[in-house]
Order: sequence, then C-alpha cells, then structure tokens
Amino acid sequence: MTQHSNQSSRHELGEHRLLCEIYRSPRKDEMYLYVDKRQGLADVPEPLLKQFGSPQSVMTLILHPERSLARANVTDVISAIREQGFYLQMPPKVESVLPPSSPAPGA
Repeated sequence: MTQHSNQSSRHELGEHRLLCEIYRSPRKDEMYLYVDKRQGLADVPEPLLKQFGSPQSVMTLILHPERSLARANVTDVISAIREQGFYLQMPPKVESVLPPSSPAPGA
C-alpha cells in the first residue's frame, strides 16, 4: 500500500480544501446549510434539521481560502465544518426602508 493511499481523503484535496455540499432550507428563504459532502448530514443535530426542514441540495463546491462566497467568509465555513460538521448560513437581516422615527403608512 502506498503512502498516498494511506492518507485521508481530507488530504487528497489539500489541507485547506474541502468538498462541500450546500443545502437550502424549504422553510426559510436564504437559509443554507454547508456540510462536508463525504459526511453528508450525519453531524447536523436533529433539532436543527427539524427547524431547517427537509434539506434541498443546491450545489457542491470545493472550498478553499481563495474562493469567495456571497455572504460568508470561506475560512469560517471550512473551520465550522471541520470543527462541528456543518456551517449554518442565516438569511440576511432585512432593513426597514422607513427611518425608525417615521410614522407607519396611513397613520
């Protein structure tokens, strides 16, 4: 058996790379769950999966420090997946178009 075949699949992609599966929540717009594709959803806590709803696969990506993600720091995502088995991306906060002191429309 060669030294290469003894290495974990984590090292096959490189120490700082991760094959990631991204799932969308059917219950909450713009909520996504990132997991190691090889582990799947096995490390995601059951209570989180219940709130998340039936995960819908969106895409598979190779994450690495040079990759940019729309609303998350890729290094934080990789670290969270390696440490806890998943990364949960919450929906962005919706900012009101009205200033805080404005009266409600029709008031």
